[in-house]
Amino acid sequence: MGMLQEFKAFAVKGNVIDLAVGVIIGAAFSKIVDSLVQDVIMPVAGRVFGGLDFSNYYLPLNGQGTAMTLVEAKKAGAVLAYGSFITILLNFIILAFIIFQMVRLVNKAKRSETEETAPTPAATPEDIVLLREIRDSLKR
Repeated sequence: MGMLQEFKAFAVKGNVIDLAVGVIIGAAFSKIVDSLVQDVIMPVAGRVFGGLDFSNYYLPLNGQGTAMTLVEAKKAGAVLAYGSFITILLNFIILAFIIFQMVRLVNKAKRSETEETAPTPAATPEDIVLLREIRDSLKR
């Protein structure tokens, strides 16, 4: 029973719930980036490079021809689908860059918040300043 209570205490901590929300939002954001790459960036890149379709780039490993689409080539045997890898790598680079920018903005906001809330040192009262001056002059 003790382990169940420990797990319950762990699960309701704020960090675990924040992590779960982050994972769910990250999965949804990943789908958005995936669509951006596959539906917007890769067609434009293919058009720029002469009508290339990166999704159908593969190296046949089972003797099948390269004139087939990737789906047909996979049905015929093993293939090295480097076009899909390029697309997924581009997804990762874009997602990593966006997350880096988000973390950078959050850190910048935290720094500015701590700078704003940092208490300014209180001015030394005038009587204490005068007493220090008298003390220093008596020492001389």
